[in-house]
Formats: sequence, structure tokens, C-alpha cells
Amino acid sequence: MPLLAGAVTFSRLRAKLPKGAASDTKRWLLGGLRRHAFQPLVPGGEEDRATGFVELEDSEATGFTPGAVFQGEHALFAWRADAVRVPPALVKAELARWLAAFDAEHGRPPAKREKSEARAAIRQQLRNRTPPSTKVHDVSFDPKTREVLVWAASRKAIEEVAGALQEALGIELEGHVPATLAAWGGIDPDGFGPTAELVGLEVSASAAAKEATDVAA
Repeated sequence: MPLLAGAVTFSRLRAKLPKGAASDTKRWLLGGLRRHAFQPLVPGGEEDRATGFVELEDSEATGFTPGAVFQGEHALFAWRADAVRVPPALVKAELARWLAAFDAEHGRPPAKREKSEARAAIRQQLRNRTPPSTKVHDVSFDPKTREVLVWAASRKAIEEVAGALQEALGIELEGHVPATLAAWGGIDPDGFGPTAELVGLEVSASAAAKEATDVAA
């Protein structure tokens, strides 16, 4: 739990709330989390990845009671992703053993369909024996300031969490970059471009360099 442990690697976003969210913020937020709660992978199933929201202090819990989510004005929860990855090299090795056994038993190589079915069966068997890896990313959301913090270092993970939040809560998220901060403050982002003075300095410096080159030549 990076958030509770005091880790500082996080991304800061700002949310634009949908109409009606402010009338009952807790109900709106908890309802969105419950509708997009984490569902574990089904043993023997075909899906290799499962994602969803979980409670911050218990990554197995998805009840999202107010007491489990809200600390003061902040909503604290987490995004969980479970994935099963079967190494292709392992599938290839098992398939090679199957091919050898098939040829020894039948005196011929398997047909294309037989080989394809065997590969799928081998992969499924290996998947059933492979435990999923779990990643959990903490999330903090302040409905009053509309600030969202995602404790993740991976851009891909941040984008996935942001996309899930937008879908679950119907919000729009923007990153804390200079142009966005300016827009929030009512400042024209175009004002962050180079000033005429700076452009003039660049042009003068370029002209001086060219003149020096001409003289040296």
C-alpha cells in the first residue's frame, strides 16, 4: 500500500465531475466503484487478465462501505490487476514433446487441426497451473478539490486507472501540466509561448553566429 506507507511516486490528475455528482457525492462515488469492482479470474477460464477497484486496506474486499473508503473528505481506494502469463517458450517445449509422442504412436505427424487443438489444450493446462500475478495501485480522490492521485510509476498503469475512473464515475480527467493548470486558473495557455523579446534574442544570436562564420571564412 504505497499510499499508507508514504511512497511519493504518484501522478496528479484533476477531474471534471458529471452533473448531479455534487448532490450526493458519497453515493455517486461508492456506486461507481461497486459497479466496477474487481472480479477474480475464473479457474479454468479463458480470460488471462482481470481488473477492477478494491478497498485500500484489503485488496480482496469490494464492499466499498463509506467507512472503508472515506477518510475525512478524501476517498481512498485501489485499482487491482491480476494476470496469468504462460511463457510461450514453455508452451513450445510441451508441444514439441507432444509432437514426438504423437508421431511415435501414429507413425505420422499430426494434421494442422490436430496440432492447433493440442497447442490450445497445452496452453490451457499450463494456464490452470499458473497462479496469477497481482498488482495494486492506490488511488486518492478529493471530490471538493477534484484532485485525483494515482500511486503508479508506469504510464501504462496510470492511463489504465484513469480510463477506468472515467468509465466508472463518468468524469473527465486531465493531467497537471502547465497548460492545464493555466486553464484551470483562467489563464490563456497561449501565454506560455515564447515572448517577442525571447524570439528577438534567438534571432539576434543566430544572426551573430552567422556573421561570425562569414568573417572566419
